[in-house]
Amino acid sequence: MSSSNYPVDMTVKPDVKAFFDPATNTISYVVKDPASNSCAVVDSVMDIDYAAGRITYDHADAIIAHVRDKGLEVEWLIETHVHADHLSAAPYIQQKLGGKLGIGDKITVVQDTFGKVFNEGTEFQRDGSQFDRLFKDGDTYQVGGMTAFAMYTPGHTPACMVHVIGNAAFVGDTLFMPDGGSARADFPGGDAATLYDSIQKVLALPDEMRLFMCHDYGPNGRDIAWETTVGAEKEHNIHVGGGKTKEDFVKFRTERDAQLDMPKLIIPSLQVNMRGGKMPPADENGKTFLKVPVNTL
Repeated sequence: MSSSNYPVDMTVKPDVKAFFDPATNTISYVVKDPASNSCAVVDSVMDIDYAAGRITYDHADAIIAHVRDKGLEVEWLIETHVHADHLSAAPYIQQKLGGKLGIGDKITVVQDTFGKVFNEGTEFQRDGSQFDRLFKDGDTYQVGGMTAFAMYTPGHTPACMVHVIGNAAFVGDTLFMPDGGSARADFPGGDAATLYDSIQKVLALPDEMRLFMCHDYGPNGRDIAWETTVGAEKEHNIHVGGGKTKEDFVKFRTERDAQLDMPKLIIPSLQVNMRGGKMPPADENGKTFLKVPVNTL
């Protein structure tokens, strides 16, 4: 679907509250309908002390406290993709506040790929049934009176979606701030040329569209930031702005990705997030374990 065919409505201006997690440099969002108390939660974070194997919920509890303090009603918990650098807190928030959990329908591709990587048995369902809604390109959903829609933007992963709610778009890892560029494309199912094409879809949205990042690392020592616009990205993004060609992008991205280390939390993140944020099933003694595939990733 071309960008001109998406139901863009710049007159709708949701209230966006950001929550930054310094442990993973992730930004989560509560997106509120200005005409009601309805909201969506985008890309929440569950805390993990990986060395100690300990799960906590400080980041999610801050989101829950905000929702309760403001008297909001969570209608949706949106995952822009299967994150490889943090664990989703969506089921925890859903248990406390309700709402439907949604992700792109290509989650099934990710589940099939990493079901094999982690040697999951037949009890691990690879049909996306861990989620309440699987979005296809152009699918719409309601947050109060606001009509949101999903744009399919693969390249970083096969299941990436940008979610657009009024004049605000939540881009996941498809783009970073203009001085941060773009996300890597070397994970299984990733592709630099595909990522370039997906970014062009995002940059075809109106110049005034607000873009909200999933990550920021404060390049060159600047303060952490997470909001920009399509126009700013088109002009200033260091990887794709100013008319950079696909060939230039693919060459740069391929060379750059070859130098990057794996994310510190990729092993627990993928196992949990491909299950919709749930842990693997407990064993007969009620204990839960995560696997470490050796020489596989």
